[in-house]
Amino acid sequence: MSEAANITEDAFLGGQLRLRQKRSGHRAGHDAILLAAATEARAGDRVVDFGAGIGTAGLALACRIPGIRLGLVEIDPELAGLARDNAAVNAIAAETIVLDVTADAEAFASHGLSPDSVDVVLMNPPFNDPTRHRGSPDQLRHSAHVATEETLHAWVHAARRILRSNGVLTLIWRADGIADVLAALSRGFGSLAILPVHGEAGRPAIRVLVRAVKGGRAPTRLLPGLMLNDESGASKNEMREILEGRAALPLVEP
Repeated sequence: MSEAANITEDAFLGGQLRLRQKRSGHRAGHDAILLAAATEARAGDRVVDFGAGIGTAGLALACRIPGIRLGLVEIDPELAGLARDNAAVNAIAAETIVLDVTADAEAFASHGLSPDSVDVVLMNPPFNDPTRHRGSPDQLRHSAHVATEETLHAWVHAARRILRSNGVLTLIWRADGIADVLAALSRGFGSLAILPVHGEAGRPAIRVLVRAVKGGRAPTRLLPGLMLNDESGASKNEMREILEGRAALPLVEP
């Protein structure tokens, strides 16, 4: 198959966002769109998407909040190239940075990501449990999906370093790993808001979306769960509004 034939162009946010992505392997889905809908930002904010892939979450956020100063950080040069193309196709100003999120402060600073310089970080780290998930033999693909014991702590540490005081981190993770999320955020973050995401009503949550504030001191809030597949009319309408980019999730403060 030719390189061009291995690329598809797909519509997101009800057609507001068009993304080129590889036909095989990991493809953009609900996790990235929910992460964007859970992220709070304002025009003029410097926003960095860690592990951006083809740019889905960061670009979806930029569709909802025009005027953010967006950086897309991705370790895989091929995916970073697609993210760069996707930003251009959608006429969204974004800087694409090829960088390992676990790199040291000097590497970040060399790309303009110095300590205390960013308002918002959003991230969808690799979160598959290596004891239950058979990873790809390709090292980059493996690292994009399978977490080590240090993954979450390393990514949160990098976010804490570049965020300004009172800067906001939003992340998505496996629901059964919520203890790991709380442990990673226990140093330097507070004012947590946690949104469980359920595949179906009456079933355990499959994801958690978490908003944390650098230096925040407010009590942790556990929000009512979000149902992805609920036959009730109100819930279906809510999900449609979110997936089409017309509404934000409750983690976004009014």
